[in-house]
Amino acid sequence: MPASLQLNGNKFTYQELMGYSFRQDIPLNGYEVKTLEFCADWLNGVQEFATQTSGSTGAPKQVKLTRQQLEFSAQKTIRLLHLEPGDTTLVCLNTEYIGGLMMLVRGLVADMDITIITPSSNPLAHLPEFTKFDFASFVPMQLQSVLQASPESLDWLNQMKAILVGGAPVGLSLQRDIQRIKPPVYHTYGMSETVSHIALRQLNGTAAAEYYEVLKGVQIAQDKRGCLTIKADVTNNELVVTNDLVEILTPTRFRWIGRIDNTINTGGVKVQTEKLEVAIAEALAEREPVPRFFVASQPDELLGEKIVLIVEGEPWGAESELVLFGKLANFLRKFELPKEILYSPSFSETPTGKISRLRTMSKLGLETS
Repeated sequence: MPASLQLNGNKFTYQELMGYSFRQDIPLNGYEVKTLEFCADWLNGVQEFATQTSGSTGAPKQVKLTRQQLEFSAQKTIRLLHLEPGDTTLVCLNTEYIGGLMMLVRGLVADMDITIITPSSNPLAHLPEFTKFDFASFVPMQLQSVLQASPESLDWLNQMKAILVGGAPVGLSLQRDIQRIKPPVYHTYGMSETVSHIALRQLNGTAAAEYYEVLKGVQIAQDKRGCLTIKADVTNNELVVTNDLVEILTPTRFRWIGRIDNTINTGGVKVQTEKLEVAIAEALAEREPVPRFFVASQPDELLGEKIVLIVEGEPWGAESELVLFGKLANFLRKFELPKEILYSPSFSETPTGKISRLRTMSKLGLETS
């Protein structure tokens, strides 16, 4: 077992962590204390841990997980990615949420050398001289920032065994950039209730796929709505019912369609917002910089619900909007086209960096239900 870990450039031995004796000569902020306390609890054999959901699709809630559930989840990923004792892992996700928490657990369970940094949009900015890592996990914005940081950043990524990216959809421009990366890059599917990811989709290389492959021992099915259900040791063998519409291809493979609460009934026709967002991303691909956006609905006297596009930034003007609608006509049917473009100076975000659609819409005075 490694004797220590690194947190924001400071070394902490496992012995001092187990005694909760964080050195007084190193000033610690609240985030650093919580991260070290989790590591101390783990090293001391604590059997139950609490985390909370990010709140991107509803009100945040606390989830209690057992040590055994965390170990089951960690071991699945460790085995699949061939992680070994002594491998180096970078933890740059928020450790107060399941994505970052499980990066800590994987490092501790696999006896990896752990380097933790406070989450930021570009993790490379907080690391000395492209420090080598075997394993890391990013949100899409972080991976995009790393790839754009410098020519050497691609070499830094190419030294890794495997890379995870999750917490949000991977846009078309990032998907194209990921093809330059040599080690496998996996898009994750999971949530707090499933103890991080229970399925992975490879984004690059010859094994790139449009579907997710579940990890060993995970059982999937659909409920009457067509939404994914999950049962596994990581859920204490209890059935977790999601709001994710899926197409199940085999007992171990599924294609994600979108969230059922993102289905818009416009003029009696059901439209999935995720499909529209893919088309809009393609239409905006040549715009510099590509703005953040999302699709939502608003009440409409004639249609019941009308489709609206909400864009981050200043209004474009009528001419630029017409150009976008002209491009979208090549991808979408008439009833799928947004009826209006709305602008927000800045999007609200969750603590994990996801766009908070509900809070953003509330700021604009829009209907959110």
